[in-house]
Amino acid sequence: MARFKRRPSGSNWGDFGPDDQRGRLNLLTPQRRKIGLSHAVEGITFTLSLPLDYPGGSAMMPYRRPPHFHVVEREGRPNYNFPLKTLSGAFTDIVCDDAVTLYTQYSTQWDSLAHIGGLFDADGDGVAEYVYYNGFRACQDVVGPADGEGGAKALGIENMAMAGVQGCGVMVDLFRAFGRERVRVGYDALMRCMEDQRVSVETGDFLCLRTGLSDLILAMNKKPDPKRLHNACAALDGRDEKLLQWIDDSGLVAICADNFAVEAWPTAKATTPQFAAYPLHEHCLFKLGIHLGELWYLSELADWLHARGRSRFLLTAPPLRLPGSVGSPVTPIATV
Repeated sequence: MARFKRRPSGSNWGDFGPDDQRGRLNLLTPQRRKIGLSHAVEGITFTLSLPLDYPGGSAMMPYRRPPHFHVVEREGRPNYNFPLKTLSGAFTDIVCDDAVTLYTQYSTQWDSLAHIGGLFDADGDGVAEYVYYNGFRACQDVVGPADGEGGAKALGIENMAMAGVQGCGVMVDLFRAFGRERVRVGYDALMRCMEDQRVSVETGDFLCLRTGLSDLILAMNKKPDPKRLHNACAALDGRDEKLLQWIDDSGLVAICADNFAVEAWPTAKATTPQFAAYPLHEHCLFKLGIHLGELWYLSELADWLHARGRSRFLLTAPPLRLPGSVGSPVTPIATV
């Protein structure tokens, strides 16, 4: 039985096969990876992750919490600085072991294609149902605790991990254009930035947007000021139809930014009675299978590239191969 009879307007459902769970990462071909490798000419690397205990606390996102370390016990005592021993005496080794509760989308992260779904009549019977990319169903393929064993039985982050997340990153420096001013960046503004910075985006590229927000987050030393952060730095305008069309036409496989959601929140006013709260998420994750990376750290890399008149680099950014997860922490590496 077909998973869907209708697909959302502007979507690519079925284009990569009826059971596809990788989305636009299918465009990340061996040839595109070789192009990415060609930009690693100096052998210099940049870590593109915040420390995973940032932004700090839960003031920014009350439903997400920083990492919490647990004691791993061994023989009735903490397994830290634990001396190994045998019946006949002691070894020279000591051992440390720990565990952590980690919210997968608290800090530097990837969104899986199961992160955002939508209400859509995929059956063509006049009744809308909640579905995800490529017609996978809420409560059947993406299962919450109320529906049985929880987790993403389809579209989990492990599918992204298996796709081999390594290719050509391309930097657009919105901070250089707008500073810390809070602006919604639509198609026209983004094109001006790209023209001024001599940046082009090609099929199979990872688009990276430096806004400068991660520098503010770091400066707050794990005591984030929500009012200040929500009113600082550029973010994409998810209501701009021209921008959404360009994202589709460009062939990019993922968008990564150093802010909280890639797109501006709250969004611009919608023009229809029913609408997505996060229109860029809907367009990318739900319709096109384009993964989103959030809260990355891009400033050092952006400054290095600008000083040398470059915008391209090799990006290596696999998520955790964690079956069933709808997101993942990530420590991306840029090689220039």
